Amino acid sequence: MSFTLPPMNMPYGVTPMSHDIYDLHMITFYICCGIGLLVFSTLFYTLFKHRKSKGATPAHFHHHFWVEVVWTTIPFLILLGLAIPATMVLARIHNTDRAKLNVKITGHQWYWQYEYMDYDINFNSNLATPQAQIDGVAKKDKWYLLKVDHAMVVPINQKIRLLITSDDVLHDWWVPELGLKQDAIPGYINENWIYVTKPGVYRGQCGELCGVRHAFMPIVVKAVTSDQFKIWLNQHKQKNTLKPKAPSVLSKRTLMKMGKQTYQATCAMCHQSNGAGLAPAFPGLKGAPLVVSSIDKTLKVVVHGAPGTAMQAFAHQLDDKHLAGVVTYIRNAWGNDALNQQHQHRLVVQPKDVANAE
Repeated sequence: MSFTLPPMNMPYGVTPMSHDIYDLHMITFYICCGIGLLVFSTLFYTLFKHRKSKGATPAHFHHHFWVEVVWTTIPFLILLGLAIPATMVLARIHNTDRAKLNVKITGHQWYWQYEYMDYDINFNSNLATPQAQIDGVAKKDKWYLLKVDHAMVVPINQKIRLLITSDDVLHDWWVPELGLKQDAIPGYINENWIYVTKPGVYRGQCGELCGVRHAFMPIVVKAVTSDQFKIWLNQHKQKNTLKPKAPSVLSKRTLMKMGKQTYQATCAMCHQSNGAGLAPAFPGLKGAPLVVSSIDKTLKVVVHGAPGTAMQAFAHQLDDKHLAGVVTYIRNAWGNDALNQQHQHRLVVQPKDVANAE
C-alpha cells in the first residue's frame, strides 16, 4: 500500500499575480526559517554550554542597552525589508487598468452569476455534482462538489477585470491557481483581475461561510485560446439574438423530466431532494400549502420570490419552460399530486402560464 503526502505548499498558479504572491510567500518562509534556525541554535547551544552539570552560574543583570537596540533594530529592518515587496505586490493586485474584458461576478445563496459586460452575456453557474453522490448512495468522483453546469470561460493572455459583489450575504470568490481570493459584499463592488497564461480548467470554492449550503457553490474557470473564446462568444450571442418562440404546450412527462432536473440543480440545495426542506429557514414542499393550492399562488412565489425570506425570484434565472417544469414537478412529487387532485387543483403548468405570471 503506497502513501502519498498531499501538497504541503500553496500552488504556484497560472497567472502573474499568483507567481508574485508565491514568490513573496517563499521569501517570507525562508526568512522565518532563518530566524527559527538562529534562535533555536542559540537556545540549544546556551542550554548545552551553560548547563548546571558543568557548574555554570546564572548572570545577574536586568538590561543591556546595546542588546536591546540590536533586538529591536533587526526585527524592524526585517519587517521593513518585507514591507517593500509586499506593498509592490498589493499595488499590482489593485491595478485593474487596461483590461480587455470586464466580468461582473455576483454571489447568491448558493450559486454564482457571471455577466460579461462587454458582450451582454449573463448566466448562472450551479453545482453539477449528482444528488446521489451528495446523499452518499453513489461513489464520489474526483471532482466531487467541484463541478458546475456552466463554467466561466475566459481567454488566455488577456487582462480580465473582475467586479465581484453579492446579492444576499457575504461570499468569497476563491480560485487558488489564479492567485485570487476576493470578498463578495452586498451593496459593494470589489475589483480584481486575472491574466491566465495557460489553457485549462481551474477550480475553486466560496471562501466565506455563507450559510447552510456554503460547501455547495463551487467555481470553475475554463481558460481557452482567443479563437476558442470567440467561438464561445458567438454561440452565446446567437442564443441571445434568436427570436423568442411562442410558448409551446408540453406533455406532462416532458415537464416532469425537465422539472426534476431543474429542481435537483436549483432547488434541492435548500428544499432537499425529497422535498423535506431544512426547517426553519427552508420549509419543506411535501404537502406544503404553497404547492397544494392554486397554480397562481405557486407561480407567484417561484417567479417573484418571497420578500423577507431566502426564497429568491427565478423570473430572470430560468426560462419559462424550465420554470413550468419545476412547478409541475413540485406539484406532482412526494404525494402532492393526490392532494392537489383532492382539492381539484391543476397539476400541470405550461410555459404560457409562467409568461402570464411574469
